[in-house]
Amino acid sequence: MKYKVAYREALRDIQSKRNLAESKQEKNREDAYKKNPRLREIDSSLAEIGISLARLAISGDVVALAKARETADALKAERLSLLPKKNYLTPSYSCKKCQDTGYISTSPGIPVTACACFRQRLIEEYYSLSNMREVLRDENFDTFDINLFGTKVADKEGLSPRANMEINHRVAINFVQTFDTEFQNILMYGETGLGKTFLSHCIAKDLLDAGKTVLYITVPRLCKVIEDARFNRDYQAVSETNEMLEAVDNVDLLVLDDLGAEMSTVVTSAALFDIINQRLLTRKSTVISSNLTPTGLTAQYSERIVSRFIGSYHMIKFFGEDIRAKKKYGGLI
Repeated sequence: MKYKVAYREALRDIQSKRNLAESKQEKNREDAYKKNPRLREIDSSLAEIGISLARLAISGDVVALAKARETADALKAERLSLLPKKNYLTPSYSCKKCQDTGYISTSPGIPVTACACFRQRLIEEYYSLSNMREVLRDENFDTFDINLFGTKVADKEGLSPRANMEINHRVAINFVQTFDTEFQNILMYGETGLGKTFLSHCIAKDLLDAGKTVLYITVPRLCKVIEDARFNRDYQAVSETNEMLEAVDNVDLLVLDDLGAEMSTVVTSAALFDIINQRLLTRKSTVISSNLTPTGLTAQYSERIVSRFIGSYHMIKFFGEDIRAKKKYGGLI
């Protein structure tokens, strides 16, 4: 999960466009010189005048300075009249705002910020690293359909699956909208097929589109990565595993799916606690989904892990009938 490499690759891609634009500019310049040698003479004279202007400004010779500027203006006017259609004076950058540097500054003294073109390139890289590019085309807030959830009130819950999902949907929307200003974590729990993974995908897509780094991984796969890091002696495999674990700690949003489906060991349980605790300490948000109820979580995990969930996660419940079955067979809830 080479997020640092992705950043460098995105920047290199943007700057390669700058190099290409400047290379094309130089080619246009040489083509123009071949067709009209006078243009080369003019540019050479302007370069010499440019040097003399700096020298005259220092010397304070006002008359000579004015004459040099007048000559330069005349040469520029002549050059403009001779320029071919492929103007070599200015490179044709793909992004006019940052001139293919990836960064812009709105005014002198204002720190540079990432240009929109660079942010978009990063988004493309982050999508590739998130493990979610394909699925997010189908599962996002735009394709979310509240009508899939039933309207019959569940006696034990006091509200219908649809009403409950409307609440959960608002929690997810708020999570995305306040991501930069409020530190939040979500733990979604309920049986299979009730929309937990779909809603986590919705959150992930909106944050990826906002240029955030997101990593989606199932807890069983994460545990395998942890076990590999401990026991694998192959250098390349260890290196890739360490990159994954570094991403788990550092991405803006970590999405852990299927908590409770893993084969738990002392090693994986301790590592899972470390991951959850580290992200809380560094205020990095996490979204977790699980088929386990709070009681089930208490039975399977240590008190210190469960206490982190209870104290630092917004725990939202899902109930109703299997939405995946409904979508597959067209049944009614």
